Amino acid sequence: MVTIELGSTEDADAAADCWVELAADQRELGSHLLADENHTTIREAFTQSAVADELVVARDDADELVGFVTFGIESNSYEQDATRGLVQNIYVVPDRRDEGIGSDLLRAAEERLVESGADTLALEMMAANDDARRFYRRHGYAPHRIELEKSVESDTLTKE
Repeated sequence: MVTIELGSTEDADAAADCWVELAADQRELGSHLLADENHTTIREAFTQSAVADELVVARDDADELVGFVTFGIESNSYEQDATRGLVQNIYVVPDRRDEGIGSDLLRAAEERLVESGADTLALEMMAANDDARRFYRRHGYAPHRIELEKSVESDTLTKE
C-alpha cells in the first residue's frame, strides 16, 4: 500500500536523491542538467517546496519514499489571462512504476494547484521521453508550446 501526503522538510534529502537519479536518466534523453552537481540546489528547492506545501510524496508500508511531485503557481512579470499551475518534477522509483503511484501524485498536485487558484495546468518534459508523453496524454495534457534547440556546433548556423 502507498500513502500520498504532503512532504515535509525532512523529505527533502530523500526527494533530492531521487531527483539526482531522475536527472541522470534524463541525460540520455538530451537533458543538460548535471545530476550530482545540482544535489544541494535541488535539496534546498525541495525544502522550500515543503515549507510552501508544494511537495507531495508517496510512501510505502515501510515509510520509504517511493515517489514525489513538486508544483506551484507560475509567477512571472507578464500579465496573462490564465493562472497557470506548474507541475515541476514528478518521479516514481523504477521498481514501483506502473502501479498508479505517478497518477496519484499527479492528481494530488493538480488538486492542490486548483485549490491555489490555477485554471490552467502545465508541465515540461524531455521531447524524447515517449513514456512520459504517453503518461501525460492519458491524463489530458496536450502540447501547448514547443521549445526548439540546436548545438552551436551545428553547420546550420544562420549566417548573414
